[in-house]
Amino acid sequence: MTYAITQTCCNDATCVAVCPVNCIHPTPEERAFGSTEMLHIDPRACIDCGACADACPVDAIFPVDSLSAGQREYADINAAYYEGEERPSAGDEVDGPNFHVWGEPVFERSLPSDFGPLRVAVVGTGPAGMYAAQDLLLHTAAEVTLIDRLPVAGGLVRYGVAPDHPATKKVGDTFSRFHSHPRVRMHLGIEVGRDVTAEELSAHHDAVIYAVGASTDKRLGVPGEDGPGCVSATSFVAWYNAHPEAVAQGVDLSAERVVVVGNGNVALDVARILVADPDALAGTDIAAHALEALRASRVREVVVLGRRGPEDAAYTRSELLALKHLPGVELVVDDHDPRTGASIDAAAGADDRAGVLRGLPRVRTDAASPARGERRIVLRFHSEVVEIRGEGSGVRSVRVTDSGGAGAVDLGAGLLLRAIGYRGLPVPGLPFDEASGTVPHEGGRVAGLPGSYVVGWIKRGPSGGIGANRTCAAETVGTLLADAVAGTLPAPTGDAKAFRRLARRRNRRVVDARGLAAIDRAERDRGRLDGRPRVKLATVEELVATARSGRLLRLGR
Repeated sequence: MTYAITQTCCNDATCVAVCPVNCIHPTPEERAFGSTEMLHIDPRACIDCGACADACPVDAIFPVDSLSAGQREYADINAAYYEGEERPSAGDEVDGPNFHVWGEPVFERSLPSDFGPLRVAVVGTGPAGMYAAQDLLLHTAAEVTLIDRLPVAGGLVRYGVAPDHPATKKVGDTFSRFHSHPRVRMHLGIEVGRDVTAEELSAHHDAVIYAVGASTDKRLGVPGEDGPGCVSATSFVAWYNAHPEAVAQGVDLSAERVVVVGNGNVALDVARILVADPDALAGTDIAAHALEALRASRVREVVVLGRRGPEDAAYTRSELLALKHLPGVELVVDDHDPRTGASIDAAAGADDRAGVLRGLPRVRTDAASPARGERRIVLRFHSEVVEIRGEGSGVRSVRVTDSGGAGAVDLGAGLLLRAIGYRGLPVPGLPFDEASGTVPHEGGRVAGLPGSYVVGWIKRGPSGGIGANRTCAAETVGTLLADAVAGTLPAPTGDAKAFRRLARRRNRRVVDARGLAAIDRAERDRGRLDGRPRVKLATVEELVATARSGRLLRLGR
């Protein structure tokens, strides 16, 4: 029996490090790493030891024999990755408990033995920031200050991962063990540029790593985009994930059809949430206000628009496969353009994005209203938005190109969600490239600002999933340590206590590790009452009050 990697693969390569027979590829040392949608286990070499499954932070690895009906395709996907390759079988190289020759050990994160501990601030507690903090804490004696503008940690894991992907959220458990690390100090609710400046951060630390992500969305640039009923997927995702800055009653789900513009994983996420069974979502950590709205929703059809063909879609095959197995939801392809069907028919198979669509019903979307019957998701390729036409407080119709772009048709819809990509925002005190929405850098080192570094989407742009941040963080931390050894880091003028006093003087509502633990306990307790993993506190006021009450209780006040 062999193992297979499934849908929730995060690509952080933890499994690669523990495999004794080198049967998981691509590895971080291989050129293809980072360019594949997921990692793959070679069924010819796997020895069924289960080490990879034990190490996987997102529960993505299972024995092939135990795969559910919706996951069985992943056995073929893993095997197909190795077709045509002449790879040695386990045991062909050397005898002994380890079946492949390991390379010489490399200690890229080591510092000279007489080197004092660095004091490093990490701004942002999402995956990028926490991978950087993890690297520093595990491989050096650094003291880490974790800073986030929100009064709770988690970033993308807490507020970006869809609630019906609980396995993916488990990577947060890996990060949370560092929140109470003895060499970590936490200051949540502090915003750079509002409460402290970049210069003040640098004055109290040897180095500062900015992991602030890409918090806004790209725009369509068409008439009617600024009208009511046209919402960014960024806002919608924040709404159903209980982000404190999301408006609790801000999404109107009274229309039967919703148009989602975009062909990435976020587009599929929002489409899936819109038509999913609310009773199934009730067992997740979805925001209470979102669950209530979805129970009352009239949405029956979501049309997902892609500017290009199915072979060029930006979503991963694993996310598309999940849509095919969504209970009570029909997945269909709009064949308004002959190129769509031709691409699907010519696809190589399930290892091709277009090939995944083979066998799905092909329909022509009714321009006026959705078809009667079960809820459905319509994938419409080779189609662009020309205009959004509003009526009253919402959208009336979305005008889109039709049949090779030669004409246009109005799709009746009451809501449009744009999911065409994220974009970073300037960080006060740091240089910014308006064209790319990133901070200019060299290997993570901020251009012109010694001691300042970037990691994650603000460094490389909005590309790559959670696991991509691990290698990204490794590069940035490597650059930082090289600068430390070279003596190019500016010497701080203040210490950790001075920064703590500064932070609390500027913002009396700062949340520390004890406060964060109190928030976590409160949310889990609320969840147990409703049979859910947690019920999130949805406002800054609730989060801060819970953190403070829990902290005072621990202090005996």
